Amino acid sequence: MIFDDRVDAGRQLAKRLGAFAGRKDAVVLGIPRGGVAVAFEVAQALHAPLDVFLSRKLGVPGQEELAFGAVAAGGGRTLDEQVIRAAAISAEQIERITVEVKATLDRRAGLYRGERAPLPVAGRTVILVDDGIATGASMYAAIQALRQSQPAELVVAVPVAPAATCAWLQRTVDELICLHAPKEFYAVGQFYADFSQVEDEQVAELLRLRLRRAERASASSDGGFGRAD
Repeated sequence: MIFDDRVDAGRQLAKRLGAFAGRKDAVVLGIPRGGVAVAFEVAQALHAPLDVFLSRKLGVPGQEELAFGAVAAGGGRTLDEQVIRAAAISAEQIERITVEVKATLDRRAGLYRGERAPLPVAGRTVILVDDGIATGASMYAAIQALRQSQPAELVVAVPVAPAATCAWLQRTVDELICLHAPKEFYAVGQFYADFSQVEDEQVAELLRLRLRRAERASASSDGGFGRAD
């Protein structure tokens, strides 16, 4: 085991991200659900705002494990024209699947944020955090979807991922930070002493807690870092 739990992983990860501490252009996005528990600790240490990032690949009809694109909650879609042509996916199918997936993501976003609007990321430095990466397929979809929102810099930060996955994903972002990248890898959970499930309400509460603390810090100091405008 490398990490006691996600809190420990987040605090260790934050130490590697110290160069981003206090930067007013930085925002931390956690991938629900487990990634938000790690991202909370990162955002706390960096004095940065925290939000969730929800995305999902768009699966080829009948071969849903094969992605023809990715979409994010609230907008942001990327399409793989080569896969679309090879699988003969029609424009109508693309739109139908996109609408269905976005509706699911938007419902989850509402569950986590309530009525709050998502944090703006265009032109900002985005630190995208998860509790670990296995194959990298979901993270790749998230990266592609997030790119559509035009962040100035995209950093992926995770406690653990296979060495081969890190090498691949590193080419798709501005910076990839991974604390532990073993060659032998079976599952993310094997590197945690406690890898218990994070519930939806925990995600929502972590977002609320980070927002309250940021607002208090902003109110108590003229130079404090508060809610992103």
